[in-house]
Amino acid sequence: MALVSMQDINWGFGDPLLLEKITFQIEKGERIGLLGRNGVGKSTMLKLLAGTLAPDSGTIQRQQGITVTALQQDVPHTFQGTAFEVAAQGVGTPGRTLAAYHRKVHQPDDDSTGLEQLQHAMDTEDGWHLLRHVEHILSRVHIDPHKPFAGLSAGMKRRTLFARALVMPPDILLLDEPTNHLDIETIDWMETYIRRHIPTLLFVTHDRAFLAKIATRIVELDRGRLNSYTCSYVTYLKRRQAELDVEAKQAHRFKKKLSQEEAWIRQGIKARRTRNEGRVRALKKMRDAYHNRRHETGNVNLQIQQARKTGKLVIEARNIAYGYTHTAPLIHDFSTAIMRGEKIGILGPNGVGKTTLLNLLLKDLTPTAGNVRHGTHLQVAYGDQLRDQLDEQKTVAANIGNGNDHIIFNNQKRHVIGYLQDFLFPPERSRTPVHILSGGEKNRLLLAKLFTRPANVLVLDEPTNDLDIETLELLEELLFNYTGTVLLVSHDRAFINNVVTRTIVFEGNGRLVEYAGGYDDWLQQRPQPEVKERLANAPKAGKPPPLRRAKPRRLSYMQQRELESLPQTIDTLEAEQRQLCERMAQPDFYKQAKDAIAADTARLKDVEQAIETAYRRWEELESITGPQT
Repeated sequence: MALVSMQDINWGFGDPLLLEKITFQIEKGERIGLLGRNGVGKSTMLKLLAGTLAPDSGTIQRQQGITVTALQQDVPHTFQGTAFEVAAQGVGTPGRTLAAYHRKVHQPDDDSTGLEQLQHAMDTEDGWHLLRHVEHILSRVHIDPHKPFAGLSAGMKRRTLFARALVMPPDILLLDEPTNHLDIETIDWMETYIRRHIPTLLFVTHDRAFLAKIATRIVELDRGRLNSYTCSYVTYLKRRQAELDVEAKQAHRFKKKLSQEEAWIRQGIKARRTRNEGRVRALKKMRDAYHNRRHETGNVNLQIQQARKTGKLVIEARNIAYGYTHTAPLIHDFSTAIMRGEKIGILGPNGVGKTTLLNLLLKDLTPTAGNVRHGTHLQVAYGDQLRDQLDEQKTVAANIGNGNDHIIFNNQKRHVIGYLQDFLFPPERSRTPVHILSGGEKNRLLLAKLFTRPANVLVLDEPTNDLDIETLELLEELLFNYTGTVLLVSHDRAFINNVVTRTIVFEGNGRLVEYAGGYDDWLQQRPQPEVKERLANAPKAGKPPPLRRAKPRRLSYMQQRELESLPQTIDTLEAEQRQLCERMAQPDFYKQAKDAIAADTARLKDVEQAIETAYRRWEELESITGPQT
């Protein structure tokens, strides 16, 4: 029996509905990636499943006693207190006792009676176990439980809210853009945690690497309807493209037939025959069908205004440093030269100083040591991650035109409404206030505003947040072909790989290191953790200390045989996985009997689980025989 099922759900304002006759269910053990363009209703669907929003019609059934926990897309502004108090809200009613006890202990006053009462409540509500559990979850996401939630960075707030969703292990976890504002280290940890501890979840994400690692099933929300694909993300892309090709051919044949019938009726009906009357009725039905058809959403038309070329040298930094009093320096003794046409990616954990580095390179901040020199003719367009350039109380059009109906784009006059249609804002949407837009629509609007200015240097701080995958791929192509210079801060691994030519990486203690290539290139070039630790602890002079002889660790005979057989086992399983995916990608797969479809689907799930188990066992055995020092 499904944990949650939706039957004929309708929801929306006006016509067409945002969600129309949605039928969907979540089975135990499924990890479902929910895809769709910005504004099609993905967040709305999560709210319906979580029970925070009621459908206009249809039914939603949940198994009795199941727990559904949600991590929403935007960080609420109403949360008060410390990180611990916010996370403790995830345990339900006992969370109030936990928060009060934690506050009383770490902010003591003279009321010892109140503390005794809280200790008694902790005894009766299993509070001590819950207290340790909340602190453990916060430590896993590297959050100081005593810090005020309001003072945390956007990434730290997202970590805290993720911890809040995990403190009581849910039967179903709903995640809306979980990787937004998170650094790569935390995303890696989240992927591992979910694969090991969260068997059932539905998530919305633009992060293709996250999607490929987590999803066992893809569900696409398109023009009010749901399409389900029981396969990996890579296989989904192939199957979806094949379906779009078929749909395009059918639409072409339909339009051609409609044109022929319209030409026939314009010639005039020569006789009132029954056949002709039936043909007229059929034409009326075709007209109605064409009028009611919901066409595929178009693509954003991204263009950057041309600006005069910069000199060959764009930015040069020499031995720059920056930090605050009584704290370790954010940046120490860093030098670089950025040349025209380079695409530079900046990587590092949250709060390490990536935005500060951008401001130093742009001369918006003055370094505490060293100097920054700019080349000639720089025209900079800067997109910030918090969208501070958008006035949320003004309309979409007012944010672009600044009170004018027209803008100048590449020396040509363009109407604001027409320009916004290139970014998929229809005229009626262009007249709405910004604060009612979805996160992805706000990011599209920020790009539209950014590109109204001629620029030869683009500076983008987390540009991928909330963008749908189609727009993300178009932005990648635009930046790849852009002849100017790009400075990019992003935690989207696929985006970094596809765009940048060089990375600047924060490696701790204010040290910045440059690497050629993107994220995967950095992974291959960077020192391994044990090497970095050895270099950091190496003596400055004198003889090296003698190596410690570790007690030899050996595999048993059966373990050695198992280790030798695992590569062949994995190859066999992966070959079967490919065969199953190819079979399920065939157009006639779902014309088979239900039992055959269910058998192949279940077998694919078993094979994927077996592959994951085999890889984990391989790592365990290899760790026993790893190099010793």
